[in-house]
Amino acid sequence: MRYRDCPTVEVAERIPCDPAIAWALVTDIELPARCSDELESVAWEGAVDRVEPGARFRGHNRHSAFGEWQTVCEVVEVEPERRWVWNVFGYDGGISATWGFEIDPAREGVIVRQWGRMGPGPSGLTPAIVASPELEGRIVARRLEEWANGMRANLAYVRAQVDD
Repeated sequence: MRYRDCPTVEVAERIPCDPAIAWALVTDIELPARCSDELESVAWEGAVDRVEPGARFRGHNRHSAFGEWQTVCEVVEVEPERRWVWNVFGYDGGISATWGFEIDPAREGVIVRQWGRMGPGPSGLTPAIVASPELEGRIVARRLEEWANGMRANLAYVRAQVDD
């Protein structure tokens, strides 16, 4: 697995609610901070305070291997009650990751998906890959597993809000 191939991970869960309820939960940008060991806080930047194309938000992160850092994210795609996508800008100003939530109607509720794609620009993984190129596959796979664990926690939180 190579970083330059923009590897992607996705997690999905059936949630017993209608799309409007799921949408309200997944468009709360603070959702991942409630569930994450890494994302400590997130806040809108500027005058916009909701998911719409061009809206930006900043995340404050901490990871045992990477230290502390901030990210700036921009909403790039919105289909109300269906899908929203945002880019994460890396230290060089390029896109270091793209993330999204999707909601699909299903029998007895909805299927909620969260996904993330690495790259194409440099990210916090880049220095580790440059230092140990022979370990690139392992470095990328481990990070994707961390992302998947975070996504599972997010979707479990969404389900818990509906089940309450």
